[in-house]
Amino acid sequence: MTLRIGFDLDGVLADMEAELVRQAELLFGEAMTRRLQERAEIGAADSATAPGAPADPAAESAPGSPLAEAPPIVRLQMTARQQRRLWRHVKAIENFWESLDEVEPGVVARLAATAAERQWEIIFLTKRPASAGFTSQVQSQRWLQAKGFSLPSVYVVQGSRGRIAAALDLDFVVDDRPENCLDVVVESKARALLVWREDERLLPAAARRLGMGVVGSIDECLGIMTQVDVPRADQPRVVDRVLRMLGFNEPTGA
Repeated sequence: MTLRIGFDLDGVLADMEAELVRQAELLFGEAMTRRLQERAEIGAADSATAPGAPADPAAESAPGSPLAEAPPIVRLQMTARQQRRLWRHVKAIENFWESLDEVEPGVVARLAATAAERQWEIIFLTKRPASAGFTSQVQSQRWLQAKGFSLPSVYVVQGSRGRIAAALDLDFVVDDRPENCLDVVVESKARALLVWREDERLLPAAARRLGMGVVGSIDECLGIMTQVDVPRADQPRVVDRVLRMLGFNEPTGA
């Protein structure tokens, strides 16, 4: 059976936050940006955000507002006004989404090679707002192609990741936001893999209990999905143990 997998882009494959911090330094100055980073670190250390709740209350926006379509900025604890100013600045940068680095160097090419070898169908999901230049979809496609993934399928989303996973009949969704993974678990039959590169102590306590698999890197994620993509008759006992640890009781395609 061919696996159908949805991959988020920013925070999973693309390092959006590092570039946003750099743009914040240009806009607000290094001293102010450093204070915003320190506030975010203190807030994260004080308490882990529960699934479904925003990391920063200022990031909440009504539908149709300038922030409603923008991805959250975790590394900077900004006011809503500062976020609007930063996103206005970013939207004026021509082909901004093509300028990002990979979170893990070479990861897109490794994903492309694994998907080709295993004959997986990959759909890239993103909530990127428009910027000057090409559409955010085309910029994302060009970025993925430049990093080694030919003919990428990119879906610019606004709604629940769970409903999208159900509509697209996905087997896995890989995301770095607990609330998105929770949507997938609750509203679809897909398995959610949460990419968590932060301190394990900051991981929402309910993440694993609610059925999310938690990985520390895309390489770990690919290793798990490769093991899952094996008929039960051919699976060694160690694979079943890995699946149980992640909360997955049955292998896809079994």
